[in-house]
Amino acid sequence: MMKKIICALLALALTALLALPALAAPPLLVDEAGLLSESEAAALEEKLAALSAQWKNDIVIVTVDSTGGASPEAFADDWFDYGGYGQGESYDGLLLLLDMDTRDWHISTCGGAIDAFTDAGIEFLGKRLIADGLSDGEYAAAFNGFADWCGQFLARAETGRPYDRGSLPRTAGDYAKILLLGLGGGLLIAFLFTGSMKKKLRTVRRKQQAADYLRPGSLQLAYANEQLLFRNVTRTLRNSDTPSSGGGGSTTHKSSSGRSHGGGGGKF
Repeated sequence: MMKKIICALLALALTALLALPALAAPPLLVDEAGLLSESEAAALEEKLAALSAQWKNDIVIVTVDSTGGASPEAFADDWFDYGGYGQGESYDGLLLLLDMDTRDWHISTCGGAIDAFTDAGIEFLGKRLIADGLSDGEYAAAFNGFADWCGQFLARAETGRPYDRGSLPRTAGDYAKILLLGLGGGLLIAFLFTGSMKKKLRTVRRKQQAADYLRPGSLQLAYANEQLLFRNVTRTLRNSDTPSSGGGGSTTHKSSSGRSHGGGGGKF
C-alpha cells in the first residue's frame, strides 16, 4: 500500500514538473485597462506569440489604468524584468506600455532588441501607433500594426543594418507626399518657364507669307542634299544606389533589476 502511495506521489510530482514550463510562460498581452474585446485580444495574443517565436524576441503589450506614480520607463522596465519576459541569456524582447491615466505610451527594449529598435526606430513606431488610431481609440488596429512593424524591424536587424536615422522604412503616406511634392514642383517650374517664354514672344508679329521671315540675301542655295551615313551611341550604366546617412543608435539605462534597457515613449 505504501509503495502505491509513493508511486502516486512521484507521478504527481513529475506531472507538476512537466507543467512548470507552460505555467511559467507569461502572457504576451496584458490588457488590464480593458481596451480590447475578447476576440480582438485572442487574435492579437496569437499574433504576438507567432512573431515572438519566429524572431526569438518576446513582443509584449501591456495596458494599465495607472502606473501608481511610477514613470512609464521604470514601470515598463520592471514589468518586463520581473514578469519573466525575454528570450535567451540576454533576455531578448521588448514591451509596449499604455498608461490610460496619463495617456503615455512607452517601449522598453532588452537584449538584442536594444540594437534592433534604435531611438529613431522607436520614435517611428510611436508615430505609427498614433497614425494607426491609438489617439482615436482604435486600439486593436494600433496594436496589430505595432506587432507587424516589430516583425519588420526584427527582420531588418538580422541583415546587420537595423532601421535607424536616415534609413527608416517608407510608408504609403511618405510615398504620397513625395509624389505630391514632385507634381507640385514640376507644375511650378513649368509655369515659371512658360511665363518667361511668353514674355519673350510679346514682340513677335504674325507674317502672311513664309518669305517675310527671310532676311534679304541671307539664303542662297543652288543645291542641297543631306544623307545619314551612320550613328554611334554610347551608353554608360549609372549606379542609383545611395548610402544611407546612418547615425543614431540606441541609448541605454539600467533598470531596478540591474539589466540594461533601451526605449522611449511619448503621449497619445
